[in-house]
Amino acid sequence: MSIAEFCHITPIPHLNLTNGRSIHLVLAHLIEQSDEYCNYYLEQKEKYNCKIIMDNSAFEMFKAGKPMYPSEKLLEMGAKIKADWIVMSDYPGEPGEKTIEAAKQLAPIYRDAGFGTFFVPQGQTGDVADLIKSFEWAANNSHLVDYIGMSILAAPLAYGVESDNKLQRFSSRLKLMYQMENQPLMSNIKNNNQRVHFLGMVDGPNEIMFMSPFSKYIDTWDSSAACWLGLNGQTFDQTPTGRRDGKFEEEVDFKFKTEDSSNITMAKNNMEYIDKLMYAYLYRLEI
Repeated sequence: MSIAEFCHITPIPHLNLTNGRSIHLVLAHLIEQSDEYCNYYLEQKEKYNCKIIMDNSAFEMFKAGKPMYPSEKLLEMGAKIKADWIVMSDYPGEPGEKTIEAAKQLAPIYRDAGFGTFFVPQGQTGDVADLIKSFEWAANNSHLVDYIGMSILAAPLAYGVESDNKLQRFSSRLKLMYQMENQPLMSNIKNNNQRVHFLGMVDGPNEIMFMSPFSKYIDTWDSSAACWLGLNGQTFDQTPTGRRDGKFEEEVDFKFKTEDSSNITMAKNNMEYIDKLMYAYLYRLEI
């Protein structure tokens, strides 16, 4: 591992901030909308032989109240961006079996097309057991699942705190990891050589620090938090979560561009803050 195993997400005019990193997470809805976006990542792959996870934009579609992308369209987009893994269709807040059934259908198709499979366990809102069953299914079906995503939505929804106070939302994935470690579900996933990715961040970058007991299970992480916060003239701080006010709630404008050098510097500094957390707390065993 290296500190570059964090996938920073930026507005399209500031993609250069992610130049040279070893792995990127790209968003389906931007692949559909922007040739500039596609070309940037294709160039990154050609120049640096980086890895690409193609997300299905479920978080963005969920927040916007829009339907999820059809699976066949995700396959087309994956080919267009030369993705290494494609995030299969998932359905936040709905019964976990719906996401599992989609994976059963899609995994062989994506594998046959040359892509790795990325499964994001989901569960019924308010039903933690249902969510954990989705993780168990993934662990028991490593022949179908290469990568497992820890959704930014799944744990808060399962605990019924996605729209409640920020402390509950911030700590929900940590609670879920402890529950699964005790089974020991996470050890089974690691023994299967399945990779684990944390999707997004909520109320502060120090979630990375608090996940240090599970460092051996976490391979990659992504978020727009560092860049988007900095480009809006704000930085992380020294509070327990790293953000006194919690998540910067303004949705990312992927067309946003600024010429303000101080804000761009803030974005870079925020990225460096996260990279240092990753190195110190998640990859410390490999120093």
